[in-house]
Amino acid sequence: MGSAAPHRFSSAKKSARGKSGVALRLPGQAKMRLVQRRPPINLAAASLHATPWPHAPMHQLGSRGTYFVAASTLHHAPHFKGKKRLAVLHRGVLKVAWEFGWRLEAWAIFSNHYHFVAQSPELEDDAKSLRRMLSSLHEKTAKWVNRLDRMPGRQVWFNFRETTLTYEKSYLARLNYTHQNAVKHGLVPVSNQYPWCSARWFERTARPAQITTIYRLKIDRLNLPDDFEVSPDW
Repeated sequence: MGSAAPHRFSSAKKSARGKSGVALRLPGQAKMRLVQRRPPINLAAASLHATPWPHAPMHQLGSRGTYFVAASTLHHAPHFKGKKRLAVLHRGVLKVAWEFGWRLEAWAIFSNHYHFVAQSPELEDDAKSLRRMLSSLHEKTAKWVNRLDRMPGRQVWFNFRETTLTYEKSYLARLNYTHQNAVKHGLVPVSNQYPWCSARWFERTARPAQITTIYRLKIDRLNLPDDFEVSPDW
């Protein structure tokens, strides 16, 4: 994926060990700060085992901002139908969120669109990195799928839409909506049967009380633009 923001390690003092094994501070040594950049990610070569799954969900609104994001392909074309393409897009969403420091709470990936709920990076004062993050994702995945289809330069992605979530009930309802989205689109009878969404991860990592709270929320009255005809090939 695209270059990530630098990850800073906490400052530390250099030390050496004497013959006794006791750490000695060498004279004149100053505090140092190391900066490490994560290497670019080759989506096509990355294995499923390399996917950086998020930690256990928090399910509380973050101080920097929590967002519901939806993005679609141009004209809703199913460029990512099939297991191989969905796997690449799925890994891409998780990896780019990890690289840019966005904490995913729920996600659903389909042949022509995706949704996710995520909290903006804790160390940033705003959510401006969202645009850079999705631009990186869309550029890399578009080039990859265009190579497969031998369609260089074709526009794959259309745009994305984000909504800031500030009310707990709205936030929790969108979590459930995203977990259950594969059911809404008629792909599976139970959401945890669809491998390209967060339902299985959520049920495995969340506390039982969290699962009950999220899943009992009604989502049929949510007014969200989600009239996509998705491919049944997954």
